[in-house]
Amino acid sequence: MAEENGAASAAPTPPRMQVLAQFIKDMSFENIAAQKGLGEGDQTPDIQVQVNLDAKKRGEENQFEVTTKLEVTAKTTGEGKPIFLMELEYTGIFHIENVPDEQLHPFLMIECPRMLFPFLRRIVSDVTRDGGFPPLNLETIDFLALYRNELARRAQAEAAAKTADA
Repeated sequence: MAEENGAASAAPTPPRMQVLAQFIKDMSFENIAAQKGLGEGDQTPDIQVQVNLDAKKRGEENQFEVTTKLEVTAKTTGEGKPIFLMELEYTGIFHIENVPDEQLHPFLMIECPRMLFPFLRRIVSDVTRDGGFPPLNLETIDFLALYRNELARRAQAEAAAKTADA
């Protein structure tokens, strides 16, 4: 019985994350079709979405700022004329405890954006609708795949730099 109590008290404490704040840091929406007098037509636009993530430690202990940067470009299919452009930086401030240092970076770049994504999706939907287009409902973003792709890209860049130096 004493061994069981000792083992229970030695169990690691689970990670704890609390969203302290979330907000639009920067946003722009350009309705290029309306500015140039282009008709929307019945065709489905070609929509490209680029995602970038940024995380940094804040002044207070265990507080981090994570920003998801989206660039959404809609062009006509075929001709490729721009219809609209949306740029959005959505930030969350998080209090994070009990995450080992070696796991903190992936936690910030995967779990934090995952928590904010539903709010980001709603903003994109509302802004595109308010901009005169059908609401754009973003597909779920796989932040784990984004993180792995970025690690692979950095590894390739480092390997290329080493071969260039040799």
